[in-house]
Amino acid sequence: VDGITGLGGKGGLRADAAALVALVGESRAFVVAVDLPSGVEADSGEVRGDAVRADATVTFGAYKAGLLIDPAREYAGAVRLVDIGLETGPAEVEALQHADVRALLPVPGVESDKYRRGVVGIVAGSEKYPGAAVLAVAGALRGGAGAVRYVGSGGDAVIARFPEALVSEGPVADAGRVQAWVVGPGLGEDAGDVVAEVLGSDVPVLVDADGLRGLDADVVRARSAGTLLTPHAGEAARLLGVEREVVEGARLESVRELARRYGATVLLKGSTTLVASPEEGVPVRVNPTGTGWLATAGSGDVLSG
Repeated sequence: VDGITGLGGKGGLRADAAALVALVGESRAFVVAVDLPSGVEADSGEVRGDAVRADATVTFGAYKAGLLIDPAREYAGAVRLVDIGLETGPAEVEALQHADVRALLPVPGVESDKYRRGVVGIVAGSEKYPGAAVLAVAGALRGGAGAVRYVGSGGDAVIARFPEALVSEGPVADAGRVQAWVVGPGLGEDAGDVVAEVLGSDVPVLVDADGLRGLDADVVRARSAGTLLTPHAGEAARLLGVEREVVEGARLESVRELARRYGATVLLKGSTTLVASPEEGVPVRVNPTGTGWLATAGSGDVLSG
């Protein structure tokens, strides 16, 4: 049973505690952590040095951020919450349950048409990455959009797979009625002009992949409509001007800083997906249900759509 440190432990384990952790690892014994594994930071999910790798963690009162967010989540094993009657304050991190997600998903009504269901515009793909266009359009159509307007060089490939899509080569302004844009997947390194054109619209915009290259925080912050950035750890590191390892080691702080800096909602992809709002006091949402099977080329393009 691991109870070396408690909730207030920060900054890594001291040498004598780290030595105990090493012995536990060598023993191959079944390890149960009390509240959270020693060496894991409860509020951030960070692990600064050695930490206990538990097979199971029994936590009390409420789930701690460190049990939901990597890298700390990997150390917790199977987590069980025990209600001991504690009154908890507002959460800084929340994990939606199946019923929560079901309530958020839009359901078409009897009077729905394609515009009421929403028209998504997608600027994606290039000669080098034509598949990104097809995958992003697939995500939008399967996600429930009433119609998808595609703008780019991959129109033939999109129509061949999805004849219901409305395609054009551009410019974006001539695409027709669009209620939200996706820009970036597979555009290549010279995407700056078209990204700027999309960001100049007055509807919500999702920026992913190549659209994140050289993104101007002032331009994003000045937008009147909502903006959603969806970087993985490497892209987030470039946006923050730090090394990738910094983001991977401090995912919660990184996603919060990106949301503050760009004035946008930020979805940080990874084994635990984090979604941060630019508004103060809004909990960061975490999706801890990720699986390594999603680590495939193109999954981010589908997510964008």
